[in-house]
Amino acid sequence: MEVILMIPAHEIIHDEHSLVHEWRVGQLTRLGIPEPLADALAARVDWHQIAALVQRGCPPWLALRIVL
Repeated sequence: MEVILMIPAHEIIHDEHSLVHEWRVGQLTRLGIPEPLADALAARVDWHQIAALVQRGCPPWLALRIVL
C-alpha cells in the first residue's frame, strides 16, 4: 500500500513564495545588486526594469534608485 503524505496548503504557498523570492534575489545579484540589498528589495522592485536599465549601460546602484 502506498503512503500519501498530505502537506497543508499554507506550507506549499510559503515554499513557493520562498522559491520565487530566492529566484528574484538571484536575478538582482546577477545584475550587480549586492545580495543583502537584493534580498531586502526582491519583493519591492521589478527586476525587469532594472535589467533594462543595466543593459543600456546604467550602473546597477543607479538603476535601483531609479526604479525605487
